[in-house]
Amino acid sequence: MGRRAAALMLAALLAACASPPTRQPGEAAWTAGRMSVRIDATSTSGSQSVSAAFELRGDGKSGELRLNSPLGSRVASARWGPGLAVLDDGKGQRRFASLDELSREALGESLPLVALPDWLAGKPWGGAAHESTPSGFNQLGWQVSLAQRAEGLIEARRQSPPAVLVRVRLDEPGS
Repeated sequence: MGRRAAALMLAALLAACASPPTRQPGEAAWTAGRMSVRIDATSTSGSQSVSAAFELRGDGKSGELRLNSPLGSRVASARWGPGLAVLDDGKGQRRFASLDELSREALGESLPLVALPDWLAGKPWGGAAHESTPSGFNQLGWQVSLAQRAEGLIEARRQSPPAVLVRVRLDEPGS
């Protein structure tokens, strides 16, 4: 039930657009854009497809991810630090031991949120080995394509069942 509610909430954000909040002196920069996630069906669950406007800052060790409605209002946010990830969906906060656990609970599948800030910056995450490819790199079982990053498009694909596709369009291409 919780996964389905999170998926429905995120699905309502289709075609959303948001601009990052004003940065205070000493604060890390925000990365903003739109993100879609498609999880293929398995023998035990149907396919899922969600999309949201997002704002992200930080790295794999600590940071914050905000999901916004088409009008820019906050729908959900996650923040993390060593040994703790917190999801606030507007109905309350839930605590998790890791970002991996948080994404698994919210979407039913583990997504590499710890690596996402580096991937959006156009580089492999420093916490795991990677292999360079002509269009980007492979890391953590994901194929990350940076072929259209100059236009603000990044794609990460996991082939192992269930297959997952994450597409990102950055508000500021090449940033």
